[in-house]
Amino acid sequence: MDSVPSNSHGNLDEQISQLMQCKPLSEQEVRVLCDKAKEILMEESNVQPVKSPVTICGDIHGQFHDLAELFRIGGKCPDTNYLFMGDYVDRGYYSVETVTLLVALKVRYRQRITILRGNHESRQITQVYGFYDECLRKYGSANVWKIFTDLFDYFPLTALVESEIFCLHGGLSPSIETLDNIRNFDRVQEVPHEGPMCDLLWSDPDDRCGWGISPRGAGYTFGQVVLFVTYQSLYCFHRSPLLFFYCLCKLLL
Repeated sequence: MDSVPSNSHGNLDEQISQLMQCKPLSEQEVRVLCDKAKEILMEESNVQPVKSPVTICGDIHGQFHDLAELFRIGGKCPDTNYLFMGDYVDRGYYSVETVTLLVALKVRYRQRITILRGNHESRQITQVYGFYDECLRKYGSANVWKIFTDLFDYFPLTALVESEIFCLHGGLSPSIETLDNIRNFDRVQEVPHEGPMCDLLWSDPDDRCGWGISPRGAGYTFGQVVLFVTYQSLYCFHRSPLLFFYCLCKLLL
């Protein structure tokens, strides 16, 4: 089982058990946990390779009980491999417990769970949509919010399952021509307002054939022709919101 050695994870199993009951950790426990997670995430690629079989999961948005139900149906980690594609916080009432549990599982079973960055793993967005206020309410200060938003900078941007299924939170960018372009990004930063990193987290598929201006004010809209030209060497493109699939059957080309 790919996990941290028993002599180094200490009471991590107890913390996971506590979090599974939707009970938050202390500020100090969160700080130590995120420091460990940062060491792991620093070693991961912007296009993180993932082995199958794997269960791919979309937005959670602080809905802790939905996450618990997902584990109940799909199997607990590490018995099941998971790929989460961002937006763990905001909107729901349990963003703290949700993201802390996923980070704890990442530290405990680093090869069994992959956690990508979504557009809500951002300092600016979380100050508007709830995570910041939740941290203030549950901890009495913004310290835990700062700890997590600093950690979000290290989350991988995309994943590639068995070199065939490309997974990310948002969509494509006219500035990106190859996966190597993504691999060469410096991702350790706040999500920018524009540019290729922003596009990966904000762009949306659309019925049109080419590129369009996104009505959300960040990223682009893109059609199937764009997708086909960009990623015709892959079998499938998978994005997080709405669990949207585009299949690219290269065997038929």
